[in-house]
Amino acid sequence: MTKLSQQPLVHPTAEVSGSTLGRYTEIADRSRVQESTLGDYSYVMQDCGVWCAEIGKFSNIAAAVRINATNHPTWRPTLHHFTYRASDYWEDAGHEEEFFAWRRSNAVRIGHDTWLGHGVTVLPGVTIGDGAVVGSGAVVTKDVAPYTIVAGVPARPIRERFDRRTAERYQALAWWDWDHARLRAALDDFRELSAEEFLEKHGG
Repeated sequence: MTKLSQQPLVHPTAEVSGSTLGRYTEIADRSRVQESTLGDYSYVMQDCGVWCAEIGKFSNIAAAVRINATNHPTWRPTLHHFTYRASDYWEDAGHEEEFFAWRRSNAVRIGHDTWLGHGVTVLPGVTIGDGAVVGSGAVVTKDVAPYTIVAGVPARPIRERFDRRTAERYQALAWWDWDHARLRAALDDFRELSAEEFLEKHGG
């Protein structure tokens, strides 16, 4: 097993373009990450598609997740991409830059310390808050509040991961901004303390 480091680990079969990857990040087999940012310590497992997304630190993205599944023009006579990728079909026609600009204006934002389960789809323009969990197979069509667990098609709240006050304290603590050495020093606390005990010890 390859040890993670400050240099992002990208599997040889993965494709990354126009993107920024943080420290201790990993992109696994056959995934495609385009025009996106991936915060420190976050990882994307096998067969994921990520486009035009801002992903925070310590995000756990399971296999076969689709982030910012692109919209087709339902209001036009045809859904097909020949209308906006015309230069793929005719030498005298160009791509429709306004259409791609519209797609990019609907970027996805995923917070810190999040978990997207296997096969999740996140639709354009959605924000998933810090500490949130999205259950396997869910289709996320609306924003997800911080520290909330959602599941289903479309995704709906199941329960809060922490109560509101505890969630707010974790967001204030922002442990995801700690440096590597401080994270190591607190490793046993992350493993052994309850959420409340951790806050009592480390503030927030």
